[in-house]
Amino acid sequence: MMQKKSWWILVIVSVGIMIPFMIPYLTLNPANSRVDITSTTQYSILVTHIGFAFIALITGFLQFMDRIRLRNPKVHRYVGRIYVVSVFISGILALAVVFYIENFTKAAAFLTLAILWLFTCWKGYRTAVKGHFHAHRIWMMRSFGITLVAVSARVLVPVLLITYYTFNGFMLPEGRDKMIEEVLNVNIWAGLVLNFVIVEWIILNKKNG
Repeated sequence: MMQKKSWWILVIVSVGIMIPFMIPYLTLNPANSRVDITSTTQYSILVTHIGFAFIALITGFLQFMDRIRLRNPKVHRYVGRIYVVSVFISGILALAVVFYIENFTKAAAFLTLAILWLFTCWKGYRTAVKGHFHAHRIWMMRSFGITLVAVSARVLVPVLLITYYTFNGFMLPEGRDKMIEEVLNVNIWAGLVLNFVIVEWIILNKKNG
């Protein structure tokens, strides 16, 4: 019961965080973008990437619902295909987005995230095709953990802001804007590391359980 409650809390928090983030892009107006836009191509790539990433998030949650996974295997496979396609489209577009990111730390984080996302999803798909369903579940847990970096990276922003403020002796030597800039350059790394540790801990516990 506690696990189910935790799962639904995660669903609600994830959707609650991502919808407000997506709203400016639903207007299809580059002026509302949260990042600097230099061309129509960049904006089109970014919006499409975000849209398919959100589809991957929703279908990812559906993939791990026992009511679907165990009782409706056909629906599970269909939703799984949508998840895989969404990840591949969004992941490939993420590789293109990297070229528009000026900060090296942030670009490297986004590139690492995209490569790991594509790789883990591919492994999850291939193990399912081969009928290795235990391995399939493990790889899909890793894949979805990376999908959720979009959520955890944003959740960690307040924590990183407090950490930055603390490490600087409770002062802002270069101002508030610089603090926010520094945090937004590393929050993807922080989310990736956090999710990796959590997912691998869950996998290890299942093996020992």
